[in-house]
This record gives sequence, structure tokens and C-alpha cells, in this order.
Amino acid sequence: QVRLVASGGGLVQAGGSLRLSCAISKRPDSEYAMGWFRQAPGKEREFVASISWSGSSTFYADSVKGRFTISRDNAKNMVYLQMNSLQPEDTAVYCCAARRFGLSLQSTEYDYWGQGTQVTVSS
Repeated sequence: QVRLVASGGGLVQAGGSLRLSCAISKRPDSEYAMGWFRQAPGKEREFVASISWSGSSTFYADSVKGRFTISRDNAKNMVYLQMNSLQPEDTAVYCCAARRFGLSLQSTEYDYWGQGTQVTVSS
């Protein structure tokens, strides 16, 4: 069974950086895209970033574009989210997800989900 484990969250001051990691314990049986989503208290889950199987295609939410970078290392079964210039509005639980085939912005189109990692940005 595919299992995703996110890590790397923590408490950081505004303007700081964090790097989230997502370990994939068993890969899906086909090429798969990966995504990061976040959910703040009292808010809906929102898309953050997505990356294709090869890593050649990425897509970001407007709110994180230019500050966050998604990447992957298929040899290590790892996906990363480098977060720079963090702001208090980035505070949320961040989850990684996998879907067969191409990248997507829609959480409903993802097949596998990891547990979240908390990111808290203080002002």
C-alpha cells in the first residue's frame, strides 16, 4: 500500500525558511505526480504546488509563486517543498499527496495522502 510521510514542519519567524519532505514508502504502480496542499484552522484545504513525474512540469498557487519551490528525487522516493520568505498567512498543516499520471490542482484528483506537518510562522 502506498504510504506518504510528510516531515520538516516547525515554528519559524516571518521571513524565514523551511524545507518540507515527503517520503514515499511504496510507489504507485505507474508514473505519478505529487502535490502539496495546506489547511489553516477554519479554512478549506488549498492547493500549494504540484510536480510531474519527471519533474519537468511544476505549478504553484499564486500565493506562493516565487517563494516556494517543489522538487522531487525519484531515486530516493522523495518530494520536497522549499519554502522561503515565509509569512504568517502561510501558517497551516501541510500535506503531500500523489496521483497517477499528470499533475493537478484539485485535491479530489489525488489518490494517496500523507499525514500533515504543522508549519507555524510568527510575526
